[in-house]
Amino acid sequence: MTSPAERYAASRRRAQAERSELARFAARLGFEMDDFQRRACEALEEGSSVLVAAPTGAGKTVVGEFAVHLGLQADRKTFYTTPIKALSNQKYLDLLAVHGAGNVGLLTGDTTINGEAPVVVMTTEVLRNMIYAGSPTLADLGYVVMDEVHYLADRFRGPVWEEVILHLADDVRLVSLSATVSNAEEFGDWLTMVRGETAVIVSERRPVPLWQHVMVRSDLLDLYSSRVDPTDPGTDPPISPDLADAVRRAQRSASGPTHGRQRGGRGRHGGRMPGQRLGTVVRPAPRPVVVDNLDRAGLLPAIVFIFSRAGCEAAVEQTVNAGIRLTNADEARTIAAVIEERCSGLPVEDLAVLGFASWSRALERGVAAHHAGMLPVFKETVEVLFAAGLVKVVYATETLALGVNMPARSVVLERLDKWNGSTHAALTPGEYTQLTGRAGRRGIDVEGHAVVLYSDGVDPVALAGLASRRTYPLRSSFHPTYNMAVNLLTAMSYPHAREVLETSFAQYQADRGVVGLARQARKHEEALAGYAEAMTCHLGDFTEYAALRQELNEREKEGSRARSVAARRAAEESMSGLRRGDIVEYARGRRAAWAVVLDAERGGLDGPRVRVLTEEPRVRQLTLVEVPSGVRAVGQVKVPKGFNQRDPGERRDLASSLRNALAAGLPGTAGRAERRTDGPADTGLEELRRRLRAHPCHGCAEREDHARWAERWYRLDAEHRALLRRIDARTSSIARDFDRVCELLTELGYLTVAPRDGETPGEPASPGDWEPTADAAAPIERARGLEVTASGRWLARLYAEKDLVLAECLRRGSWRNLDPAGLAAVTSMVVYSSRNEEERGPGRLAGGPHGVLSVAVSETSAVASELADREREHGIGPTDPVDPGIVGAVHRWASGAGLSDVLAGTDLSAGDFVRWCKQVLDVLDQLSTVAPQAEERRTARRAMDLVRRGVVAWSSL
Repeated sequence: MTSPAERYAASRRRAQAERSELARFAARLGFEMDDFQRRACEALEEGSSVLVAAPTGAGKTVVGEFAVHLGLQADRKTFYTTPIKALSNQKYLDLLAVHGAGNVGLLTGDTTINGEAPVVVMTTEVLRNMIYAGSPTLADLGYVVMDEVHYLADRFRGPVWEEVILHLADDVRLVSLSATVSNAEEFGDWLTMVRGETAVIVSERRPVPLWQHVMVRSDLLDLYSSRVDPTDPGTDPPISPDLADAVRRAQRSASGPTHGRQRGGRGRHGGRMPGQRLGTVVRPAPRPVVVDNLDRAGLLPAIVFIFSRAGCEAAVEQTVNAGIRLTNADEARTIAAVIEERCSGLPVEDLAVLGFASWSRALERGVAAHHAGMLPVFKETVEVLFAAGLVKVVYATETLALGVNMPARSVVLERLDKWNGSTHAALTPGEYTQLTGRAGRRGIDVEGHAVVLYSDGVDPVALAGLASRRTYPLRSSFHPTYNMAVNLLTAMSYPHAREVLETSFAQYQADRGVVGLARQARKHEEALAGYAEAMTCHLGDFTEYAALRQELNEREKEGSRARSVAARRAAEESMSGLRRGDIVEYARGRRAAWAVVLDAERGGLDGPRVRVLTEEPRVRQLTLVEVPSGVRAVGQVKVPKGFNQRDPGERRDLASSLRNALAAGLPGTAGRAERRTDGPADTGLEELRRRLRAHPCHGCAEREDHARWAERWYRLDAEHRALLRRIDARTSSIARDFDRVCELLTELGYLTVAPRDGETPGEPASPGDWEPTADAAAPIERARGLEVTASGRWLARLYAEKDLVLAECLRRGSWRNLDPAGLAAVTSMVVYSSRNEEERGPGRLAGGPHGVLSVAVSETSAVASELADREREHGIGPTDPVDPGIVGAVHRWASGAGLSDVLAGTDLSAGDFVRWCKQVLDVLDQLSTVAPQAEERRTARRAMDLVRRGVVAWSSL
């Protein structure tokens, strides 16, 4: 029983709470706040910054909305930041509905609405740029909400988050909203260190319980045993016996005689897949069957994650063609009305190339795709209709998992791996949690459902372990950029800038990690001592003998490498001097083959490329991968001028000429001479072998046992030395990266060594002025610090991933002779990134290979290549190469061509093209105020007008 004093104190607290801003805010929510929401809001009202880590759909944004409420009540500005424009647009509309157009603004780079409003939604990059520019809009800023703050792990955009956190004014309260991460406390400790008191609020409880299922063929089965609590499954929970039985039945069924003849049992070219027995393929349920079963089970609406844009589009087509309709007549009419309202501004002439008819027809049936290659207005329309419950199935790529508000009753995963750019990688527990977190609509569903489609390769036991783990560590991707360096040095001294960077979350994590590495190094030392003792030999110094063996082994490897290099060089030489019409002999498997050279180019890193016509006749491209032994020119035939390799008749005629020439008995076609690349004998190698045989330990009966211990010692010693290098590299690693960036910028003239007393300021740095050291102290202090030059001041205003390439092209005048359409086209090179290597290359450009545009493209590539070489010299990870893949398309668009003509002959979707054009506009907007020449600034403004038309200009916002 409580005392009168305790009851009085409790009464006082209730009275204060009822009079608080939180009470007024909660009163209009329309639902009871969860405990984690209330605790976070209370901490915020008490003046603390907060970090809220909670599952997807748990309602973290309530805390961000409370920050908006507090800002409005205190007459302080609130900035609500998100990682992507789609999220910014969505949040802007949400806040607009609550606070009205006069109080809410939007800034996303290409969209500005009421930018001086008391509440402004923006992308994080916009806020970073405002901080560096010292924008007056920052005046009276009281709160910054960082939605999806775990995005700071992103390789490309992540560093922007840390820049903002480090540079915001001290009196700004930070509201960081994150998915559930396993190291939230570590992140919170860092935020407290750099921002002051930060309350860490972690909730792992989903507001809507999530059930895990597997669909085997057409049967929907629970993943876990009935004894497992799905809301708290524990580690590696047992799977359902019914699921195990269903999997065994499916495998037995697939092994039957009829299934063995199905196409599913064959590889890409009709043979069996490697390591696969004939007739053991269990395929996932067909997409229409999945949808139909989910509909019958009452599990719609659903998001089906397919890690392929083409796969999403194909899934929509398959579902519609199967006759599935998930809407009634009223819903279909409502959908049609929404489509008309949101898409009425699209140019009529572009509707066919946009696929508008099939897209809208599928929508009216309740089915849609959602991926980055779609037109923005199409994606936004799908989001609105799905959120309204009108669209019942969305086939989506993983980009949908990034915070866009599209919760569903169920989420389906077609597979448990995805292409990461180089290989198919298994989903991590964090990715699985992020994707399935969309299932279960708060306030609508009593439970959510995650469904994995069973096929060969899916292990239900491993899936149970994956689904039950909650490991999602937040790892910083922060690194100093060129733009960051000049902005920091504009605002502060070199030593101070270095100190700021050493307070980054990346350095904080690196320093913490060193403790564990040092412990591991001590274990290595103990093991090395044990190995050394085990290899002791009574006949002599086995360490010396082992060193001889090691040196001999390395020398033999070097000889092998030298022979390989010589063979490759000989192969390159055989392909480098070829001309059109040369007949070449090369090895195809174990047989010799002959072909006619159509054209040859020296190529890049992968060596020469030779396009040939074979006897079959087929056009092939020979590289050192296909013909590692090279080719041999054995004669010549005449290739007709204007030869069209796509014309089957012309190919047959040229192949006939080849066969006639071969039949006439060209010299050297009877056999293939072997190239000797052995080189002179290595006398040092023979001397090492002699010394090894003469060593006393060579005659030891236990020599090979000792040698095995020695091999272990050498392997562990190499690992130990690498570990010590890692420890050394982690200490002040971010500051050392900054040193290297500054060194290159000084070399290029964007920074200059600060003058001594009496010297003229702004003198270029001489090589002797810059001598980086390995000291932990700032090396530039010996060089008297750094100052930003005139070139550096406008580099500070260029915000692009390839900022230095952009700056150098402007400074060298590489783009000075371009007209507006040409400037727009060449600007695409610093923003575009093709999805595969085959898409690279500008194709035919206006003006031909020697025209102004082609010259600018070549110069831009040369600048980027030179900078990459300089980066390697300075120990900086080279910037990705520029990509001319859409130069031609952007030039045609800016020259007034229609969308269908622009996209003809490319692999671009309309949505991708619009997305890249938006990024081109962003860079052109920067050039319109930053470019060093007034004429270039005017050209950039005219280029923007040419690009911003039609579907590129259209936005549903």
